[in-house]
Formats: sequence, structure tokens, C-alpha cells
Amino acid sequence: MQQQAEKRLLEQSYRLFIANEKDYAILMLDTDGRIISWNEGATQIKGYREHEVLGRHFSLFYPAEDVRNGKPAFELAEAVRTGRFEVEGWRVRKDGSLFFASLIITAFRDEDGNLQGFGKITRDISARKKAEEHLAETLAELRRSNEELEQFAAIASHDLQEPLRMVASYTQLLARRYTGRLDQDADEFIAYAVAGSTRLQKMIEDLLTYARVGRRSPAQRKASSDRALQEAIGNLSVGIEECGAMITSDALPAIAVEPGELVTVFQNLIGNALKYRRTETPRIHISAKQGQSNDWIFTVQDNGVGIEAEYFQKIFVLFQRLHGGGGSEGTGIGLAVCKKTVERLGGRIWVESQPGVGSTFSFALPEEGRR
Repeated sequence: MQQQAEKRLLEQSYRLFIANEKDYAILMLDTDGRIISWNEGATQIKGYREHEVLGRHFSLFYPAEDVRNGKPAFELAEAVRTGRFEVEGWRVRKDGSLFFASLIITAFRDEDGNLQGFGKITRDISARKKAEEHLAETLAELRRSNEELEQFAAIASHDLQEPLRMVASYTQLLARRYTGRLDQDADEFIAYAVAGSTRLQKMIEDLLTYARVGRRSPAQRKASSDRALQEAIGNLSVGIEECGAMITSDALPAIAVEPGELVTVFQNLIGNALKYRRTETPRIHISAKQGQSNDWIFTVQDNGVGIEAEYFQKIFVLFQRLHGGGGSEGTGIGLAVCKKTVERLGGRIWVESQPGVGSTFSFALPEEGRR
């Protein structure tokens, strides 16, 4: 009768995880917690052979501190009380090494409700535990990096900008007073100093913009994309007027975003088109269409200089500029700001382009905010 009961309990236990049996340590315990059956998976995970453990208490696999604290007895009691107990924790192999385990203990009863024993299934999830710990460390490092970036932003906003502003002011003063009064080399050197200080000021301002993206949780409410676009165009009005750019747009949807961040994306993409234009009149068109994943896909299309396909990913990286000199005054931060902003809003951004024809920047945003 005892053997038949053990066989019946073992079969019931196996049915819980019959697939991939070798990945699981499957034990049968008597009512006191002593081991009465053992499978090959248990040998692979715990290191013991069957004859080494039969009749011994299952607390054999628990760290000494857990045994002192009564954890094995508690787990059996919970299985008796609820019928099934699940837990994750450290367990001990035959060689003394620890592994992190996922454990299920099931209490088995006869037809009259009398406790007959327990089925115990253990799986080694050390790899998952290690991955979770690595992820936690990575997130902690990311938080530290973000804090350092915010600290840099605070320093840049005061400690860097103030002396730079003084340098820029004096070099501009030199240019106004002495251009044409010294030799040609002096005029050239002064021009370089003015251009360099001005560019550095713009780079610091753009870095501050990049650092501030994500420092506050944006308010998720329906906002007019049309209004955000018009604000961005208004901010760029001087540059638009100088080059005679023609900007057109279709009707744009209302989506759940913080309006200021959408203005930032439009402003950087349109500003990019103004900077990297050809000699002909810049033509920029903004449109939007419903995507297949309950999102809206916005496009900013221009007739500018275009981009080689090999650089489609590079241009979204901080400080990456593909065009230097001439009238191109970018710092290589604007598209990185767009990418960071769009991804923070739960979307994605990409580009399609043909050199000498123009570029189409697209970004997709969820209609109902971040998912």
C-alpha cells in the first residue's frame, strides 16, 4: 500500500512539469519532510545520487541560516494550509555551492482529506537571478550617469557660460574696433576667435537642452500638434525669413504629449532642414498619418542636401555632424535631442534620404501617450 501511494503521488507530481523533466528536481516527501523519491533532474541540479538522499530530511538543501530560522518547516506548513506553496530563494548543492531556485511544494491528500505527503519541484534559476542583478546594477549606473549629467548641466549653466560670455564679448569688441585697422592675419585671427566662442556658446546651450530632456515627467494630455508646429515655426521665423523658406503642412492630430517637447522636435527638424539646404529655395512639408499600432507617424520632408544611407543612424548620435563649414552652423546635438525626446514620449524616429534630393525625417508617437 505504501509503495502504491508513493507511486500515485509521484505520478501526480510529474504531471505538474512533465515537459522538460530533466530541467526540474522532482522529489516526493513523506508527511515529515523526508525524501522518498528522486529523479534524474534532481541529481543534475543538486549533485546528489538517489541513494545518498533517500530517507533524509529535505532541509538538507537549505542554507544553515534558513534551517535555524525554521524556513523548511514553515514552507511545509504553508503547503498544508493552502495546498500549494511557491517561493524563490537560495539552495545548497552537494558540493556546498549555492544556487538560486524556484520552488513549488504541493501537499497531497487521500480521498478522505488526510495528508499523504508532498511533491516538491525545484528549478535552478541562477542565470535569471544573475541577469536581474546585472540589470539592477546597470539601472543604478544609469541613474548615477543621469545625476552626473544633471550636475554637469548645472555647472554648464553658470560656471562655464559666464566666463565664456566674457570671452565672446571681448572678442566681438575686438572685431568691432580693430577689424581693418590691423594686418590681414590679425583680422583672420579675430574672426576665428569670434566664430569659435559663438559656436561654443551654442554648443553649451544645446547640451543643456539635451540634459534637460526627461528631467521632468511630462504631463500626459491631449495637445494640438498644429499648435506645437506653429510655435516651432515662430521660434525659427528669423532663419525662415533670411533664406525665404516655404513651409507647408497638412492638418495634424492632437496627441497625448507635453506640448513643449513636441515643439522641440519640430523646431530641431525644421531648423535642420534650414541649415542643410541647397542653393534653391528651401521647401519643407510637415504631415502626419495614422500608423498600424495605434500611433501617429509625423514626417518632416525637405529638399535639402540629403544624407548618404550609411549615415542614417550616425546622425542621431550626440555631436555627429556630416556637413562642416560653409553655412552649416549645427552643433551635432539637435537630432540627438529629437531622438531622446521622441523615445521618452514612447516613440521612435528615423530618416529616409537621397543626396542632392532631400530628406524625410519621420517620428512615430503613441496617440494616448507613453505605453
